[in-house]
Amino acid sequence: MAKSSSSKKTRTPDPSQLKGRRFGRVLTKLGKVSRDQVHEALAVQKIARKKGNRKKIGEFMFEMGIIKESDVLQALAGQAGFAYRDLDIDAIPDEAFKLLPIESATTYQIAPVDYDLTSKVLTIALKSPDNYRAVDDLRLLMGFKVEAIVAPPEQIDEVIQKRYSSAGTSMSEMVADLDEGDLGGFAGDDEADISKLASAASDNKIVRLINLVLLQAIKDKASDIHFEPFEEEFKMRYRIDGVLYEMVPPPMHLSLPIVSRIKIMSNLDISERRLPQDGRIELTVSGSPIDLRVSILPTMYGESVVMRVLDRSNVQLSMDKIGLRLDEYEKMADIIQRPNGIVLVTGPTGSGKTTTLYSALSELNNPKTKILTAEDPVEYDIDGLVQCQVNADQNLTFASLLRSFLRQDPDVILVGEIRDLETAQIAVQASLTGHLVFTTLHTNDAPSTVLRLVDLGIESFLITATVEAIVAQRLVRRICEKCKEEYKPSQEELFELRMKEDDVQGRTFFRGAGCSSCNNSGYRGRLALFEIMEFDDALRELVLSQASTAVLRIEAQKRGMRSLRESGMMSIYDGQTTIDEVVRETMVDD
Repeated sequence: MAKSSSSKKTRTPDPSQLKGRRFGRVLTKLGKVSRDQVHEALAVQKIARKKGNRKKIGEFMFEMGIIKESDVLQALAGQAGFAYRDLDIDAIPDEAFKLLPIESATTYQIAPVDYDLTSKVLTIALKSPDNYRAVDDLRLLMGFKVEAIVAPPEQIDEVIQKRYSSAGTSMSEMVADLDEGDLGGFAGDDEADISKLASAASDNKIVRLINLVLLQAIKDKASDIHFEPFEEEFKMRYRIDGVLYEMVPPPMHLSLPIVSRIKIMSNLDISERRLPQDGRIELTVSGSPIDLRVSILPTMYGESVVMRVLDRSNVQLSMDKIGLRLDEYEKMADIIQRPNGIVLVTGPTGSGKTTTLYSALSELNNPKTKILTAEDPVEYDIDGLVQCQVNADQNLTFASLLRSFLRQDPDVILVGEIRDLETAQIAVQASLTGHLVFTTLHTNDAPSTVLRLVDLGIESFLITATVEAIVAQRLVRRICEKCKEEYKPSQEELFELRMKEDDVQGRTFFRGAGCSSCNNSGYRGRLALFEIMEFDDALRELVLSQASTAVLRIEAQKRGMRSLRESGMMSIYDGQTTIDEVVRETMVDD
């Protein structure tokens, strides 16, 4: 067994001299090991790999007692081009703590180290060189230069615990602090005023507020963040599981600096306040890629901002993960394997249509299938799919993209949404020429989609020749598992379901009592309800004869279609959701 080299004097070469070198060479340069020790460890690793052991060289060195765990981290830091340093907690200046809010420190698991007043550079400590994306995120969030070193994880934890112990700031405290400041008064559009506005938007208090709102929304798995100007107040709200929750509103006079800060982060024009603008912010929080789609809309009292939070780690793009019951899954699996035709997914905005479509495409995604998508916007980047972004400014519409798709020899086509007759006609043409087309429409249920297509101008015989299935869906909130409790529904609740006590004898109903895990809402997460109307000869005959939506619904149910309300009732009986949720999201079956 080789002797430990912990007694050797450690040299600290420039990180640029170590970047990209082999692990053993970095350790040698640092004075942690000798060349003989590296060769000994490599020989052990070679023998182990023949037996299927894929451990890295550093792990073998540690197990052999050649190096310490801290030596591994220091060498990995050197390989990545970062300096490695032990932290002197008491020597870290207060200014660094003021610039790096506790919300950012705890979310990214980093600690401030120093702040250079001359160059205005904040130095932070990372627990691992793998967390390098935190540097890019902080540059975007904080608006100034950020450099990084690597330090022992336990020391970073100690810094956060000791120096931030009383530094936690609630939303109400932060807003109260903002109210005492002097950051308002931006009425004109002249260059001096714009310069002053840009300076206010970069003020540390504004930066901290925006960061807190963003990080809190991401932590709570919000889907949207709203900043809304009204006559006498500026509201901040975010949507969790389809329901809006209001935050403590900031002072009205700070609406411009707050909106301008968001514009700066989104690379938008802060001087433009009369036209809508769209932008994008990309972050990596706790190792997960987060996309924020920013929409800015001028209103009577200022600019309204809505940020759509796209957390790719929070979405399961697989058909067996989206909530389909076994019979529904089997039916959908059969539908999407058909060689041609149109599959429509319908529902209101935010009902999960895109997730369902992506899940179907993921099922079909293989080297033998060419898949083209036209989207507005492209929400998830998936390997194997050729994805195209609609751009109205360049006259790149769904219709023009779809027309070009037909010359690209695709097998499967996704059209984000049918908005007009032209798009609908080309989708029909694509399906008639041997392509499987997935698309969406905004309708209340599956049977009414037929009437919507007719209203757009599609002939009934073309609908029967091309449409293979229509899938309507809704999202209802799922009961929080941590505070789930059994209860007896009231007469009013049963009346909402058009049921009597005799109808639910022997049934068990659940609800969420409310706890810290679900923000006392009783719900955590969402569940999809599906209504799958698969076309057969009988339904096609009814469409050709221009039967009413009610007749189509009755016939589809005779052929096994489960309505949204029936799907909701099954979820209630399964203890997954509540009566209130199903009543709110579905209509009574006539």
